[in-house]
Amino acid sequence: MSVSYRFVIVAAIFVTCLITANIIIVKQITVCGLILPAAIIIFPVSYIFGDILTEVYGYQQARRVIWLGFCCNLIAVVAIWVGKILPTAPVFEAQGAYERILGSTPRFLAASLLAYLAGEFANSLVLAKMKIRTRGRWLWARTIGSTIVGEGIDTLVVLSIAFWGVLPFSVLSIMILSHWLAKTVYEAVATPITYGIVGYLKRKENIDVYDYGTNFNPLRVAA
Repeated sequence: MSVSYRFVIVAAIFVTCLITANIIIVKQITVCGLILPAAIIIFPVSYIFGDILTEVYGYQQARRVIWLGFCCNLIAVVAIWVGKILPTAPVFEAQGAYERILGSTPRFLAASLLAYLAGEFANSLVLAKMKIRTRGRWLWARTIGSTIVGEGIDTLVVLSIAFWGVLPFSVLSIMILSHWLAKTVYEAVATPITYGIVGYLKRKENIDVYDYGTNFNPLRVAA
């Protein structure tokens, strides 16, 4: 399948949302009484565009973009780390702030990267399988259903690895549940937007992929 500029735009938005979320995640905000990372404003958008990629272009193309996002995020992480350890110029007085904001611990970085891969692949797999089972009907059920699974796995993995043994189990459980619900509600509310983008792309691209016979191995990047 030839790659269109629309596909490139969707992939670029997906990757940008991912990298942005991993940078602003250090700030905590309060939403409706819940303490959440600032990444909540943008990270669910990556799942929305992950749904769009799978729904329109199929699991194989989504799989490639998921790995692309992983590699781009890894480049950003390495660049930030190198920037931290390079000698600081005398005129730069914010090294402490740089390290505090951007200097995530190896444990948290590992949690974030593993959670991303597990959650995104689960999200794409569930949506692709549900599309076959529903014969392309009930897009809202596929997007919300895949998000419940994908965001659930992502949230469970990242918070468990990052805070296990650091926070009491009761606090960690509440944190996981509240983050999961917030992300799921976010995508549910955005369903009309997802419908609009999916409909537009299917019309313009004249494509609507069903993953019959697809190899769903996440490590198989080639077609």
